[in-house]
Amino acid sequence: MPRNESRSQTEHAREEDGHVPFGSNAVRLRPRQWLLVAAVLAVLIYSIPVLWTRIERLDAGPDYRVPYRLSHDYWHVGRYFGRVAAEDKTLVLGDSVVWGHYVSTKETLSHYLNELAGDARFANLGIDGIHPAAMAGLVEHYGTDIAGKRVLLHLNLLWMSSRRHDLTSGKESALNHPKLVAQFYPAVPDYRASLSERIGIVVGRNVSFFGWVDHLRIAYFDDTDLARWTLDHPRDNPVGAVTLELPSPDEPPSPKPVAQPWTATGMRPFNPPWVELETSLQWRSFRRTVEVLRSRGNTVFVLVGPFNEHMLGPESLATYRKRVRQAVEWLKEQGIPHCAPPALPTEYYADASHPLAEGYGLLAEQLMEDEAFVRFQRAGADGD
Repeated sequence: MPRNESRSQTEHAREEDGHVPFGSNAVRLRPRQWLLVAAVLAVLIYSIPVLWTRIERLDAGPDYRVPYRLSHDYWHVGRYFGRVAAEDKTLVLGDSVVWGHYVSTKETLSHYLNELAGDARFANLGIDGIHPAAMAGLVEHYGTDIAGKRVLLHLNLLWMSSRRHDLTSGKESALNHPKLVAQFYPAVPDYRASLSERIGIVVGRNVSFFGWVDHLRIAYFDDTDLARWTLDHPRDNPVGAVTLELPSPDEPPSPKPVAQPWTATGMRPFNPPWVELETSLQWRSFRRTVEVLRSRGNTVFVLVGPFNEHMLGPESLATYRKRVRQAVEWLKEQGIPHCAPPALPTEYYADASHPLAEGYGLLAEQLMEDEAFVRFQRAGADGD
């Protein structure tokens, strides 16, 4: 038999047996089977994060705040926001000033507001380290459940104290919460992530499954991937690491900050240059946050400061007060109720913008005595 004829017969026999020449020995799926696999994967990707919320317990009591270790766990943050948004509460939204960087959960602004109100009326939605450009992204992408609510929004002008804080220095810098800032538009000058990183972040925002994977990594695997975790814990079972016990909201930042007046810790007065609000990225981002919240039917009240004016030199203090007046003028133009209380006593500050426990207590009293805030609290969620 000729050699070519023998090869042809062999290939024909393989085709009759279901084999494809030069194909692998793995199972080969037909188009309909691929569609079935895709459908199954889609169901799993959608359902696993939903089912996980039934498995992992979230004890969000009156003084709950997002645990420090979960500050970058936006899947958990969105879950918590959804939980409190379903209740009849005023949501206190802001950065580490609202979160309470130097104090316990029972010494935060929301705690003292609840104490003065006589019930658990206020919920702490502060996120440690978040700045206005990141807050806008957080509200837009992970705060969709915040609708038709009363929102007390904190404005910390520290983020406009320099071009570096404003993210407009023109130099690449390590910024807080990079996954929350705008990835493509508007441009953030000091954010220099690669195109693939930006695309991955956008996909992660829109597919809850990837957020859930990040949640497991942050909450149970020391914020590292599984390969790295197994190297660091060679004797431990990864399955056993998923304890279903979330970090405590009273867990302090690391390293633990010293809760003392700024004058007792060696801090000195400083003179930040302050950015013009007209050119400030952080100011535009703050206004974007207000716009998104109001577009969802929320009634917004803005707390401006109080910044630690005792740390500022005369020229810088004058500029800061000018920025406060400009912010208040904008709030008035927009018909947004607000309060810009005077600076707290110097011994009530831990640094440039964070109060100590006594400061939060006094700030809560000032708010509760403010007529605009009283009207805000009496108003319905629809602003009537």
